[in-house]
This record gives sequence, structure tokens and C-alpha cells, in this order.
Amino acid sequence: MTQQERRPWIVGVSGASGTPFAASVLRGLLAAGESVDLVVSRASRLTLLDETGTAFRDAHWQEDLRSWLARGADGKPDTFRPDIDGVRHWAAGDLAAGPSSGSYPAKGMLIVPASTACVAGVALGLSKDLLQRAASVTLKERRKLVVAVRETPLSGQTLKQMVALDEAGAVVLPASPAFYAGATHIQDLVDFVAGRVLDAAGVPHQLYRRWEGELGGASRG
Repeated sequence: MTQQERRPWIVGVSGASGTPFAASVLRGLLAAGESVDLVVSRASRLTLLDETGTAFRDAHWQEDLRSWLARGADGKPDTFRPDIDGVRHWAAGDLAAGPSSGSYPAKGMLIVPASTACVAGVALGLSKDLLQRAASVTLKERRKLVVAVRETPLSGQTLKQMVALDEAGAVVLPASPAFYAGATHIQDLVDFVAGRVLDAAGVPHQLYRRWEGELGGASRG
């Protein structure tokens, strides 16, 4: 695929807890044959290090991303074998990067997880870093923006900002796992949320068992 033909999903990872959600979304996109432009905020690198022990360095991003995506939600390394050939990384401080412009071809953007600070920045159009700028561009170009909010409880101000995002055309998707799919492992709960993010983006996947209208179906499956 040439650069002219490439039309990626932009994935922004903010500083909220929940880096396994981002890893599952990234694996799902790559498994579906999608191209990805990745923006990892400064705050999220601290969260990633704390939750997984994985550092994320701009100069070694491929090595670090491969290590991160190979890790299961339970922390076990080498659980997955990710192929990251479809990923392009942009430094969060690079406001001249491709995704900062509306003329840059992209299918849309997924922010996973989204902190309340990220929600506020995008809702107010602050564009303090590439993640927020790319989200603002996504909204103004009327492309799909999915914001997977990971925070509890939510303040009244954050709720207002979430309504503002909804009114601007974004899909506000709280990182709330469900149990009807027959989850037996932490990875199942993580994959459910990631699957709902991909559903909102219209990307096919097999990350969770879908409801088929049969009570108790998951427990008997």
C-alpha cells in the first residue's frame, strides 16, 4: 500500500487508567487489516509504565509497542503475537504531524482510554498536544470520533463536556464492560470494551460473544 492509498485510523492513548483497553483496540484494528496512526500522550506513558511495566519511548517505539501489545490484560508477557507493520507513530508534541491537518487522509479517531482532562481539552478545542489537535480535526472534518471515557465518578462539569462532545458528533463510549458475554477472564472484560469501540467505528472483529436474545446462552456456551 502506498502512502497515497493509506487511510488510517488515528488512535490516541491518554493518561487515564486502562491501557489494556488501548492494546486490545490496536490488536483488533490490525487484525482487521486496518492501518493505524498512533499518538501516545505524555501522561499515558506514565500510566502504561505503572500498569504494565512497559516504557514507551519515541526513539524505540516499535520495540516498546510490540512488547506492550504482546502482553495480556493479566500482565503475562508474550500472550499475543502482534504484527505492527500497519502502525505509524507520531510524537504527542509534534503539532506539525500529519493528523494535525484536515487534509491528512484518515478514517477517523479512537481515543482509548480517554481521561477527563482529555475529554475537557477536546470538548473545549484546546489542542494542547497532537492528541487533542487530531481530535479537533476529526470533529471539524465530520469524521468518526469515538471517545472511550475511563473515569468514575463523573463530575457535573465532565458530564457537560461529554454532552458537548455528543452534540459535536462524537460517540461517547464509557469503558464499561458487560457480563452477558460469558466473561471468565480479565481479558474477556477488556476485549468487550475494545469490541464496543470497534463496533462504534464500524470495524469488524471477533473480540466478544454477541447477544443473541437467549437468556443464559453465555453460561451454556
